[in-house]
Amino acid sequence: MYTTCIFCKKPLPSNEVVEEFPVGRRLAFDPAKGRLWVVCRRCRRWNLTPLEERWEAIETCERIFRDTPMRASTDNIGIARHRGGLDLVRIGAPPRDEFAAWRYGDQFGTRMRRAGVVGLASGVTMLAAMQLSLPVVGTLGFAAVCPYLAWTHLRPMAKVRVGGKAGADGPVRPESVAKFRFSDVNSIRMLPGDSASGFRVEIDRGLRRAWFKGEDARRVATAIVPLVNREGGTRNTVRRAVDAIESSGHPTRFIADVVNRKHSGLTGRTGYVRAMPTPLRLAVEMSLHEEQERRALEGELWILEQAWREAEEIAAIADKLLLPAHADEFFERHGGKGRTP
Repeated sequence: MYTTCIFCKKPLPSNEVVEEFPVGRRLAFDPAKGRLWVVCRRCRRWNLTPLEERWEAIETCERIFRDTPMRASTDNIGIARHRGGLDLVRIGAPPRDEFAAWRYGDQFGTRMRRAGVVGLASGVTMLAAMQLSLPVVGTLGFAAVCPYLAWTHLRPMAKVRVGGKAGADGPVRPESVAKFRFSDVNSIRMLPGDSASGFRVEIDRGLRRAWFKGEDARRVATAIVPLVNREGGTRNTVRRAVDAIESSGHPTRFIADVVNRKHSGLTGRTGYVRAMPTPLRLAVEMSLHEEQERRALEGELWILEQAWREAEEIAAIADKLLLPAHADEFFERHGGKGRTP
């Protein structure tokens, strides 16, 4: 039984409602296709569950869903909240574009609201510093802000296990944990590649560059692109992202098309994810996520197992530098909770 979110590496809360799968406070399930996800309440992303832990839990979710008053519904998707604090999302038979827009809209909307809260707080702080321009206040403010800025830019924002059997291109390299900081995130480039993944990843680290290809490139991009998209997007932007993927017909073909386009950064070099239009950046993240799930569903279950194992291990060795104790509660209270469409 896995207890950590694959994406944000945070612990998933437990539930006492679904005895066969007591992990998560929001479960999404598709009884027709036999799929079960745990929706992380922090990052709003959907964690596909391992096959062997799925079937009996889906039957229980279906029974509980029918006995629970409906909270919201469309023709294809329904949400019910059990009195035990568990949200159940039942997936019917929505068109792919409708399901993708519904699934990712809440996630990107939450990011956008949180980014707005942070921006507002920063603006108020700067305005207060300008108004209270006394030397002592200015000195204290500068002394308080500098360590925070240094911590923000130097702390690892993402950790990815690379090498080993997962990096199947060429000789097997020893496994290691690659850490990526703020400057690394904004410098990521996705470029055409000869490997099975169809692209390679470059990270600019000052005087040197780190290259990843094959499965390592896919895993690094899957971890970092969401950080580039940390400001999220509106529902209209998400719809445009879905349309971009649909125009290519398949997530893999979409990524192959995107990495062959020219998205120049300030240096004129191409491939910068940050230089892509917002709908395109969101579409890249969605495609990476869906491609990972597709491969797991088609039998490459080691990918899913590896992702869960990595989440558990990296969460266990996470840095001790954390946000203040009540930061998450602040964001949840002031950033607003995503509304169910």
